[in-house]
Amino acid sequence: MAFSTRLLSKSRQLYGGHAILRQEHAIPVRFYAKEAAPSALKGDEMLKNIFLEVKKKFDTALGILRKEKITIDPDDPASVSQYAKVMKTVREKADLFSESQRIQYTIQTRTQDIPDARTYLLTLKEIRIKRGLTDEFGAEAMMMDALDKVEKEVKKPLMRNDKKSMALLTAEFDKINKKLGIRKEDLPKYEEQLDLKIAKAQLEELKKDALEAMETQKKREEFKDEAMPDVKSLDIRNFL
Repeated sequence: MAFSTRLLSKSRQLYGGHAILRQEHAIPVRFYAKEAAPSALKGDEMLKNIFLEVKKKFDTALGILRKEKITIDPDDPASVSQYAKVMKTVREKADLFSESQRIQYTIQTRTQDIPDARTYLLTLKEIRIKRGLTDEFGAEAMMMDALDKVEKEVKKPLMRNDKKSMALLTAEFDKINKKLGIRKEDLPKYEEQLDLKIAKAQLEELKKDALEAMETQKKREEFKDEAMPDVKSLDIRNFL
């Protein structure tokens, strides 16, 4: 027990860092809408409001995490599913982005001033790579081929404000989606799969950091004769 307790400091760092209020999480979904932008505020007042908003989200997240049991076992589907469920509750209650919402927000902000379709698609590829996402089906190459086809047909670079030509490209994209078996009504399922993949990756990182913390503590004289606890037995609620 003493050995587990000494992980307190490290656990606060690793769990807070991975699960709560990472910078990209701390943007409310309502900020998608331009009309939701706050009116001009003086510097001190704006900073105060930002601090209070972040503190509110942090307290909300901690309140949930103190109640929910999380097992650090990335190899157990049930543990991964439970962790994903808890983090979804945290996002909903604290008004945080999901991974798909963060991707949507990034796409929106990065591409809103891009005039042509080719640069737009190349920017999407750049965002995907930076997010560490894989193009498992080769969809990007298919979309670029579709763009080449449309531009060859219209005999000019395709601009995003060219509604007629963009309709042709959209039709080509619909064919690609059909070929790949991607349906709009299945998007919630894809988001759930993404959440599980992220949950597993985060649990793997938590496990790695917890093991490193225990190894560091074990090198100390007072813990040399203590057995290292199983990571799965750690209750994160004790370290919050």
